[in-house]
This record gives sequence, C-alpha cells and structure tokens, in this order.
Amino acid sequence: MTQRVVSKAFVTRSRSVATRRAFTIIEVMIVIAIILALSGLVGFALLGRRDDAKLKLAEVDMNNIKSAIKVFRLDFDRVPSDEEGLAVLWTKASIQSEEDQAKWKGYLESPLPNDRWGTPWGYRAESQTRDGGYDLWSYGPDKEDGTEDDINAFASEDAASEGSGASGGLPPPPPGE
Repeated sequence: MTQRVVSKAFVTRSRSVATRRAFTIIEVMIVIAIILALSGLVGFALLGRRDDAKLKLAEVDMNNIKSAIKVFRLDFDRVPSDEEGLAVLWTKASIQSEEDQAKWKGYLESPLPNDRWGTPWGYRAESQTRDGGYDLWSYGPDKEDGTEDDINAFASEDAASEGSGASGGLPPPPPGE
C-alpha cells in the first residue's frame, strides 16, 4: 500500500512540475501586448524617417533639375520656355528650331517629370519673385499649392538675400519711428 501512495505522490508532483513549465494564456497575452507596443513605437519612428527621407530626396531631385537648367542656359543662352517645360531637359521633342535640336544634349540622365509624391514639378520660365530668374517648386506631400509643405527651389537663397539687406540682417524698425 505504501508503494501506491508513493506512486500517487510522484505522479502528482510530476504533473505540478509540468504545469509550472507551461505559460498561462494571460502570460502569453501580456508578452504579445508588449511586443505589439514595442513594434508600434519602432514603426512610428521609422515612418517619420521615411517622410523626412522623401523630403530630402525631393530636394536632391530639385537640385539636379537646377543643375540641368544651368547647363541648358550655358548651351542656349536661355532657360527652357514655359511651352518646352522641364521635359526639354530629357527630350528634345519640344524644341521647335532644328538648329536648337542639333545643339541639344541630354541634360538629365533619366526623366524627372514628377516629384516624389507623383505630382508634376512646378516650373515658370520667368520668376514672379526673383529678377532674371525662373521658378521651380514642388507641391509637397499634400499635393496642394500654397500650403506650408511646398518646396521652393530657391527658398534658402531667397531667405539669405532677404537677410542681407542694408540693415545688416536686422529687422526693419517698427512703423512710426
């Protein structure tokens, strides 16, 4: 009889040890919740980086277009007209004169008709804000004109020229003084 009792105790003890080794459903759910929270934080941080990277790449694309326009200006002594648009930088199909078509070279290795958000670049041969220049811009991530996320090709140059006035970069005095 003692053998039976010892056997039962042994079986009960081995079952309790086996039960302790397994995770309860609550423990598993807590671990899953922690993993989801951490992955959410990492995903959020990465999405912010991706948006910043798109902005920087759009600025790089814009600088490539500006460089191509500079070389075009050296070859033709003018910037592309509004009718030619930026497409003249990668194809000569929009150039009317055969003489100009003969002078044309590829100014961009690959076409860049749209910005990083799929919207056509804004281009104007005669600038509305700068004397003797042209305007180049992107509507930015929201794809709407006139919002604060628009990217102007000459924003940094315009800001520098505004700050280098006769006042030594100081703001103008208030009216009435």
